[in-house]
Amino acid sequence: MFTRRLLPLALLASACGGSRQAPATHAAGHVSAAAHPLTVADIAARALPAVVTIRTAETLGTGFVVRSDGWIATNLHVIVGGPRVRVTLGDEREFDVVEVLAASPEHDLALLRVEARGLHTVPLGDSDTMRPGDPVVAIGNPLGLEDTVSNGLVSARRRIDGLEVLQVSAPIAPGSSGGPLFNERGEVIGVATAVLQGGQNLNFGVPVRYLAPMIRQPAPMPLAEFALLLSQLRRGSAPSHTRSVPRYPSSLFDGCPAQTKKLVVRLLGDAVDAGAPLFNDGKPDACYHMYDGAASDLVRKLPPTCKGPAKALAEAQRRAAALGDPAAQAWLMRDSFDAILDIARRP
Repeated sequence: MFTRRLLPLALLASACGGSRQAPATHAAGHVSAAAHPLTVADIAARALPAVVTIRTAETLGTGFVVRSDGWIATNLHVIVGGPRVRVTLGDEREFDVVEVLAASPEHDLALLRVEARGLHTVPLGDSDTMRPGDPVVAIGNPLGLEDTVSNGLVSARRRIDGLEVLQVSAPIAPGSSGGPLFNERGEVIGVATAVLQGGQNLNFGVPVRYLAPMIRQPAPMPLAEFALLLSQLRRGSAPSHTRSVPRYPSSLFDGCPAQTKKLVVRLLGDAVDAGAPLFNDGKPDACYHMYDGAASDLVRKLPPTCKGPAKALAEAQRRAAALGDPAAQAWLMRDSFDAILDIARRP
């Protein structure tokens, strides 16, 4: 709503409730990394009991157990298909997801919990050590064909939209999203997440290093609450703001030195870039104070003859201070900034 690059699921990154950190469990189903390279068949035999199928009313995907007390990792997009998420284990037992422990829209990752214990797990490896040419094994449910095993190589390490991904030659098809990518020691080093349509064997995985901090510091949200929030976002019923950008005259900068417009664009632009993330992170009061401080700083730096922008900023500050809601205060300042910037950017 406030940033120039909007992530519509950003609200999901900070779930309700405090952090809940617990020590890793070591049940009988825990599988440790092998000391030496394994064959593809050996990796599959060790890992398959920990690979699960995930279904919603609209989606089908894969996941893998990271803790024996029911913690399962997958892609975020796999679980956004309805209010019920069903997990089928390798032994065909089925469980409903009760909590979303963590969600990362930026990395398309989600950490789920089912009411089960004593599950088989897979170990996490070091994705930073993977190099082009290293072997990988993928396990997933392409097109619903469960427990499909494929192998290939790391083709490249790439950055797509600022996100580092592993490009792999192991075939990945719809239904395999959220499945594990293993190194030759049977450790998970990536999460299968996308296929470049129209390209042969151009498959990608999110490095597991993005998943590790989600496991260490979960922020649990009941699935019902998660589904409701997601539904609101998809319907566009999340809290919104009706813009009320003032119309200042084109003569606003009359009497201002030639360089004043550049100063205004720089300082107000920097304020928006700093304040917008605060607002989107649920800190409207911090955003408002950032904008209010930027306005005061700019007014102090304007020359005495530059009365138009100084008057507009002072009036915005006065009106915002009279409001009791930090979100409304932040928006009022932002609307005023945008109106002033519009004139300042004109030739």
